[in-house]
Amino acid sequence: MMNLEGLPEWSSFIEKAWEEAGYESFTSVQEKAMPFIYKGGDVVAEAPTGSGKTLAYLMPLLEKVDPDVKRTQVLIMASSHELVMQIHQEVLEWTQGSGIGSTPLIGGANIKRQIEKLKKKPAVLIGTPGRIHELMERKKIKAHEIQTVVMDEADQLLVPEHLPTVETILKAMKQDRQILLFSATLPEEVIEVAQTFMDAEAEVVQVESEVMKPKVDHVYIACEDRDKIELLRKLAHVDGFKGLGFMQDIAKLNVFAEKLIYGKLDLGLLHSDAKKEQRAKAIKEFRKGEYDLLLATDVAARGLDILDITFIVNLDIPKDETSYVHRAGRTARIGAQDGVVVSLVNPVEEKRLKKYARDLDFALTKKNLYKGKLVDAK
Repeated sequence: MMNLEGLPEWSSFIEKAWEEAGYESFTSVQEKAMPFIYKGGDVVAEAPTGSGKTLAYLMPLLEKVDPDVKRTQVLIMASSHELVMQIHQEVLEWTQGSGIGSTPLIGGANIKRQIEKLKKKPAVLIGTPGRIHELMERKKIKAHEIQTVVMDEADQLLVPEHLPTVETILKAMKQDRQILLFSATLPEEVIEVAQTFMDAEAEVVQVESEVMKPKVDHVYIACEDRDKIELLRKLAHVDGFKGLGFMQDIAKLNVFAEKLIYGKLDLGLLHSDAKKEQRAKAIKEFRKGEYDLLLATDVAARGLDILDITFIVNLDIPKDETSYVHRAGRTARIGAQDGVVVSLVNPVEEKRLKKYARDLDFALTKKNLYKGKLVDAK
């Protein structure tokens, strides 16, 4: 396993996890961020979806955690239940044999059970701001003991919905705590908010988007709205298809799902109105390959990390360029095969999509479906 300048030799449990994961080298964001994180400095990191951001902060932080000290040393905040559980799963995989305990804290789950787990004083907590704040109010989390706080998908945390809660959590922590911000996109206004509570000398790490590089093909099929369900059904039968279908509107997404299921197509559904258990079940079954299509809203799929997704299908056009990047980033993850982003667009959506392609500088090809294959449109 490689070593990085500024970091000691990795502990055996990290080396073992690295080997089992089959990684050969660090990604750009990992190389740039890890030394600063290990030294204890504040870091703001903007790197594309699928670039290894989670490990960029997890590895140096887990290396620093002392399992013999029975208190919470690291707090990781994320805006969605799915992302919290995903990060927790990653922590479990990278702490095997280390003696480092962790627990997820999300709203909707049994708070008494969470309090019981907190009595074991896990070194790493991963949770949503609302539930973390509630447990702090109940004096079940001792904020002043926590050395490092991570905000994963920080652009979703530093928004009006979550900001007051996040600020309350930070104010309860000690002054010299370490703050790490990670996201695929960090708009200027988010960075300005972050600067109000971060060290003035915080290291800013920016990695250019690889989402728009040749590993991902961006194509579109021109159609009317009424044709989209049938086109998606045909796409789902394309050879090698394992796809995420995106739509902003939950009601429309449900209609798509009902009609496709009625047409005997197995699929999973992922949106914020579904119960926590239903969402977890949908992700688990999709990972296991029980079906090859998962329909999702943008919010519900935030942070979703499934290695072998080959197709992203935009059933509507994302509301902005940032959302397009987030959707596209769910395919061709590190260590995965190439991916295709297929947008099913009506004439109005086609114009917006072409604008995104110009602004984000990616090649966009018009395609048709012919005999179960995507072919260039004439």
